Amino acid sequence: MIADARATAAWTRATTRAFAASASGLIAPHGGELVNLMHADDASKAKAISSCNRALELSDRNACDVELLTVGGFSPLRGFMNEDEYEHCVENMRLKGSNLLFGLPIVLDTACEDTKPGDRVLLKYQGKDVGVLTVESKWKPNKPKEAKMCYGTSSIEHPGVAMISMERRKYYIGGKLEGLNLPQRPFPCPTPAEVRASLPPGKDVVAFQCRNPVHRAHYELFTRALHADNVGKDAVCLVHPTMGPTQDDDISGLVRYKTYVVLADEVKNPQIRWAYLPYSMHMAGPREAIQHMIIRKNYGCTHFIIGRDMAGSKSSLDGEDFYGAYDAQDMAKANAAELGMQTVPSLNVVYTEEEGYVTADVAKEKGLNIKKLSGTKFRQMLRGGEDIPEWFAFKSVVKVLRENI
Repeated sequence: MIADARATAAWTRATTRAFAASASGLIAPHGGELVNLMHADDASKAKAISSCNRALELSDRNACDVELLTVGGFSPLRGFMNEDEYEHCVENMRLKGSNLLFGLPIVLDTACEDTKPGDRVLLKYQGKDVGVLTVESKWKPNKPKEAKMCYGTSSIEHPGVAMISMERRKYYIGGKLEGLNLPQRPFPCPTPAEVRASLPPGKDVVAFQCRNPVHRAHYELFTRALHADNVGKDAVCLVHPTMGPTQDDDISGLVRYKTYVVLADEVKNPQIRWAYLPYSMHMAGPREAIQHMIIRKNYGCTHFIIGRDMAGSKSSLDGEDFYGAYDAQDMAKANAAELGMQTVPSLNVVYTEEEGYVTADVAKEKGLNIKKLSGTKFRQMLRGGEDIPEWFAFKSVVKVLRENI
């Protein structure tokens, strides 16, 4: 109880400072200022482009990082981490100098042997100029160390470790970034400034992170979160799915976007805001939970719903979990006060024949009959054209999925 009281007091002090620092009445961004690296006009963009002496085509993951750096999603960063900043973040989960928390390093990889400090690199994505990087450092990273410290394992059975080992190229380059154009996507990704402009000043904003279509249990979870003991009156929930590359068997970002659009129209809930995040999942468990909280703070959120085994992953060989069920929750709770945020535990809601959706403990206490439908069975029924029970999924979402997968 004493520890809880101290944590609450620490959060109250941090939040008071954070709100006081923001003239908008919203929580202040990480580091106190929302970064915007975009060139303001065509003339300055043309000048920046003309100064470049080489070009680099970005991967889908790189493009997500460039976009979030440009619009301030990774505030207070103003570019890709240099070698000393990268090492400090890997080892300490903090930014060098300011000592601010930061979950995972933000790096740009290249196979180019000739790139050197002082180069001005034109960053391109799908043929479009998106940014200019002034190279300040280039190094060959110790990827096993990065993997072990950030993901808790160096096994390539982990999808994040496989990504840095096999997808990222030989060198990392760091330096200041200048934004030219945002990557073109088939769905909108509002900037932190745009999302903040849509939020009610002085009210709690609860973030819900997901990388799958929203089904009934998810909806119950994040709408009930608005009534948690540590969430204030008239709070809103920001449903903020990650829309960059995730895992190979995940539903594509475009299809998921279509499900979110029809669901928002179906529920028409004024307490729910919808926005889409150009972020590439690392499946890094506890450290990625911190990364998500920082990003959502930059988008104006005061609270973060953290689920069981958030950003967790399993071995690609034997299916064993890399993290404990509550490792991410524990990491988030331990650092929430310093971030000026609060966590909202993800309720374990179940559907019962007698009372509909209730928490699992209530179902057990009352002896209610729980109905279950596994994700595997759902996908089989979906592909087979079978009727999907409405207690499990929204009709509008099922219709989109049937038409697109």
